Amino acid sequence: MTASDYDFIRKLLKQRSGLALSAEKHYLVESRLMPIAQRRGFTNLSELTRQLRAGLDETLIVEVVEAMTTNETFFFRDRIPFDHFKTFIVPQLLAARAHTKRIRIWCAAASTGQEPYSLAMALKEMGHALDGFRIEILATDLSNDVLEKAKAGIYSQFEVQRGLPIQLLLKYFSQSGETWQIAPDIRSMIQFRSFNLLTDFARLGLFDLVLCRNVLIYFDQPMKSDVLDRLSRVVASDGYLVLGSAETTIGLTQAFATVPDRRGLYSPVHSPVPPVMPPAVVAGTQLVSAV
Repeated sequence: MTASDYDFIRKLLKQRSGLALSAEKHYLVESRLMPIAQRRGFTNLSELTRQLRAGLDETLIVEVVEAMTTNETFFFRDRIPFDHFKTFIVPQLLAARAHTKRIRIWCAAASTGQEPYSLAMALKEMGHALDGFRIEILATDLSNDVLEKAKAGIYSQFEVQRGLPIQLLLKYFSQSGETWQIAPDIRSMIQFRSFNLLTDFARLGLFDLVLCRNVLIYFDQPMKSDVLDRLSRVVASDGYLVLGSAETTIGLTQAFATVPDRRGLYSPVHSPVPPVMPPAVVAGTQLVSAV
């Protein structure tokens, strides 16, 4: 791959996904794009790049962008956020939403589904504490391929062994050969949707909890600030934002403050102007009362 080709792909990725590649990531681009070049019948990456430059094959552009996004995830990844979810966030929201009986959650980088499914299982485990509440979990990702896997809810033995307690595996999954599929009632708790974090968040509505974990680390500083500022406008004034363990709002935005003694948890500093709320059920959105 020539320096010119690499520079073009870097700019394309930044424009389409916000991904900021450093100047020395040639090896990463080559390892992820060569399989695409081979499937498409190109002899090398320069031919693939020429096709991208022409801008006539949108499916190829999408394929390249999706191949370059990182989709590393596993069940109950980084246990602390899920401890916060069960012992602090949900109890706080149940009290604050006692009259409306509605809680909206957004997993902003759902990947292959382990994060939203972990939340759904945690909610199920709370039993009657959620009786009468309608809980929406919206799970989005840029990649359609990983979303299809997430919707199917089928995981390998290796994937279910990463972070998933054995009792939850046996309770909420069924085994078929060497794979495990999550139960239909857990799958029905989540709406999966393709969404690009570079686009307007307002059309998604207002959320009580947003998880945007391990995403900002791939953006440059201006993009991080922009995403955080826009997130502040879709998080309820008494809601919460959860970031990854290597991420922070400090030095990037004044729209969020850290929640004391809760690592990775943030609350809005200023009350956002609420976007127009979507109807109770929109395009397959699932409203769930955990039992």
